[in-house]
Amino acid sequence: MDTNTIVVPRGNGKEAVKERERIIHDYYQQWRKDHEDQKLFNLNLKEFINIRQVSMIETVEHASKSYLSTLAVLQLDAILTNARKVKMVPKDKKSKNQEKFDSMILMEYTSPGIGLIKLTVGVMRRTHDKVQYCITAIESETRKAPLKDASLCPGKTQ
Repeated sequence: MDTNTIVVPRGNGKEAVKERERIIHDYYQQWRKDHEDQKLFNLNLKEFINIRQVSMIETVEHASKSYLSTLAVLQLDAILTNARKVKMVPKDKKSKNQEKFDSMILMEYTSPGIGLIKLTVGVMRRTHDKVQYCITAIESETRKAPLKDASLCPGKTQ
């Protein structure tokens, strides 16, 4: 999939979020077709990170709410390969989607033009396989601040 031709809508309206959900879903579908083994080797963990259905479900739900997070998903190969482990955390016992995991690994990747990206990886209970759980951009306070002169960036939204 050529990510250079994808136009990601900005804004927080219902239509923009729905379109970003579609973009992320379609991107994952194509990625899974292009990567038959559905995994990439992470240099920091020195292990493969797998893509599963839960990867798409969680990422569509969370990343579609933010323009930058949607852009981050389109950098999936770079994130899976180059993200660095920050810490291990317990799984969220209230989350049905985390039931099959023993714990979660929080990882970070810095992408030019997007900034800091958080990659959450689940550690499977029996096999200890690493599974991409969610990707979101960590928006800095300066990115969230209102633009001083919106006319300089007419397409920019908060």
